[in-house]
Amino acid sequence: MIKTRDSSGKEIVVSGARIAYVDIDTLEANYDYFKRKKTEFENRQKNIDAELERMANTLQNEYVALQKKAQNGELSQSEGEAAQQRLMQKQNELENKRQSLGSKYLKDREDFNKEIHDNLHEYIKEYNEEAGYDYILSYSKDGSILYANDALDITQEVVKGMNSSGIKVKSTDSSKSK
Repeated sequence: MIKTRDSSGKEIVVSGARIAYVDIDTLEANYDYFKRKKTEFENRQKNIDAELERMANTLQNEYVALQKKAQNGELSQSEGEAAQQRLMQKQNELENKRQSLGSKYLKDREDFNKEIHDNLHEYIKEYNEEAGYDYILSYSKDGSILYANDALDITQEVVKGMNSSGIKVKSTDSSKSK
């Protein structure tokens, strides 16, 4: 039998293996580095969307201007065909840029998620050297653990520790590379 304290400080007895869990949703909501990077990614996504929208609007305006010239008889057939080719090329460039920016953004998000995962595991390893748990599980609202006893929740200790830990985070400024 092992005695421990629940989140309110009340002493409880836990028999068997020492188990604790980290609520991933709470960790993400309170881990300063995660919140900062999440905001950076949201801003980056807005910038990408705005840039693509500007490019699409410019292309649309060029198309409308071309149509007006054609309707007013201001273009020869060869000029019209050349202008149409340029517009199609710009449309392809826009699609390529959309795919390129989207792929880069997703890769950077994937890299960030791996970094957070690695940071958490590194911190948990250090944390558990003193805490001595047999298992530390991750818990999230939509995860595979259907119930978790609040007395086993070490999330706040982990958040506090990760926010003040010496674990080095990669200094990546993914907003610069588009």
